[in-house]
Amino acid sequence: MKIIESIPWVYYLAETNEFEYDKVGKWMYFFKDKKVAAEKCENAVKDRIVTQAKHSNAETGVACFYLNCDDIDAHKKVISYFIKNNMIAKTAKNRFYNIPFKLDQQTRRGEYGETFKSEITLDKFIDLDSGEWLI
Repeated sequence: MKIIESIPWVYYLAETNEFEYDKVGKWMYFFKDKKVAAEKCENAVKDRIVTQAKHSNAETGVACFYLNCDDIDAHKKVISYFIKNNMIAKTAKNRFYNIPFKLDQQTRRGEYGETFKSEITLDKFIDLDSGEWLI
């Protein structure tokens, strides 16, 4: 694994990345502790959950875990990793928040906040109340 640090990001890269330009995207984890984010990214690549992850090079920010949008097994690996590591917040009623998967194309088009709409969301994979797999 290679770790590359720049001003805005810290990248964690496996030896191979097999992404398709128009299909690559990420599940995002918003963090309040850079050390925790670094550990989550490094472990995800080291344990072959993903071949690429990155996090903001700041004390708080976002970590991204990359995969192709049509790779169902990869989605399941990342979602399982997120659940196991308590990386998906829950509501007051102990329900998982319906976090989105974001395509890199959407990022390149500047889709953020209100303009960002995801077609791939957590509720397509698990029951948000029980955490049981739907697929």
